[in-house]
Amino acid sequence: MDTSIEVVFAGLSSQPISVDAAIAAVESDTAGAVVSFSGVVRNHDGGKQVQRLSYSAHPLATAVLNEVVASLGAVRDPSGHPVRIWLAHRVGPLEIGEPALVCAVASSHRAEAFELCSALVERIKAEVPIWKEQFFTDGSVEWVGAGHVPPDAAPENSQP
Repeated sequence: MDTSIEVVFAGLSSQPISVDAAIAAVESDTAGAVVSFSGVVRNHDGGKQVQRLSYSAHPLATAVLNEVVASLGAVRDPSGHPVRIWLAHRVGPLEIGEPALVCAVASSHRAEAFELCSALVERIKAEVPIWKEQFFTDGSVEWVGAGHVPPDAAPENSQP
C-alpha cells in the first residue's frame, strides 16, 4: 500500500540545527523506526586542515529543496501510516563539529526509513544549489567545485 509523506520541516537555517530536535519532531506512536543523518563539519579535506566553513545558497535553494521532497511522491510503507520527514541545511558560517545537514525520517519499518533518509541526503547534496566555502588553517580558501584560492592571492582590482 502506498502512503503519504508528512513533511514536518524542510528548509534552510542560518541557526544551528539539532539532530535531537529533528528526531523528536518526526517521532510518533506509529513509527517503528526513526533514522537520522547528520553531516558535520570535519577538520580536514583533501589532505589539508580545515579551520571553518561557510555555506551560501542560491535564492531558489529552498524551493529546489522542497521540490526534491515533493518529488518523492508516495512511499511504500506496509502499514499504510505516513512517513514523517524533517530536514535542514545550514547556511552561513559553521565551525568544526557543527551539523551542516540534518535529516530525520520516521516510518513503521526500518528499511523504508533508511532508504528514504539516504535518498534525501544524496539528492539534496546533488540538486540543491548550496555552495561550500572552506577556510584552511594555512590561510587558503576553496569553494567546492569552484577551484582553489592561494593564501597570498589578492582580490582583483576593478579600477583601470
